Amino acid sequence: MRVAVCQVNSRADRDENLRVARDQLERAAAAGAELAVLPEYVDYLGPGDTAPKPEGIDGEFAQFFANAARELGLWVHAGSFHESGPDARRTYNTSLVFDPSGGLVARYRKIHLYDVEIADRVSYQESRSVAPGDETVVAEIAGVRTGLSICYDLRFPELYRRLAVEGEARVLVVPAAFMMHTGRDHWEVLLRARAIENQCYVVAAGQIGDHDPGRTCFGRSMVVDPWGTVLAQAPDTVGIVTAELDLDRLDKIRTELPSLANRRL
Repeated sequence: MRVAVCQVNSRADRDENLRVARDQLERAAAAGAELAVLPEYVDYLGPGDTAPKPEGIDGEFAQFFANAARELGLWVHAGSFHESGPDARRTYNTSLVFDPSGGLVARYRKIHLYDVEIADRVSYQESRSVAPGDETVVAEIAGVRTGLSICYDLRFPELYRRLAVEGEARVLVVPAAFMMHTGRDHWEVLLRARAIENQCYVVAAGQIGDHDPGRTCFGRSMVVDPWGTVLAQAPDTVGIVTAELDLDRLDKIRTELPSLANRRL
């Protein structure tokens, strides 16, 4: 299966963000991808006071990407968006997956929220405006069991072990807006670790560049194989990269080094 990771620089202009996202999906389809993955908050990454009104899974965001999937004949993982939450104060950070007919096949709400205080560098409390999800999700994408996650989830290996073992996932997807100061040290290391320990392909699409207010994202979207080898990595600009997922190679790795089968705890 050929996959594409789409790297974008979403800001406060939602219409422009969606235009760029559509362009990246068209590029992915032209490159022969069966699945294209967009980053976290693909439609808006800007000041909270001008954020779009939260929507349900039948709103404009979902319809936009359902149409794109159908028109391009492509599996589309639409990064994430601000879904209507449990109360007036909080949204969900939600991923939607569409099949090539435009049908919604999966919804995942981000479980782990980014509440971080790093002295003189970052103060961010995602839980002030976002409610956590409480369900792990594995979707059948082009016949391949695919585990869903979002950004900060990447730091919690128990989530991915559940996706790989209980959910029988063979591919793990990570849309993200990883910040520069953590991304340059941790992004690739964590992605490769999740791939190696779960013997899965990891498909990670990130935001790149500056975003209002005062936030810079690392980018370096990539695809990692079950041995931990980086198959494709985006340069530091908006664009796509593609890679082939060799599922026979995945089976061979799991047979020759059966670490999942050898678990004791």
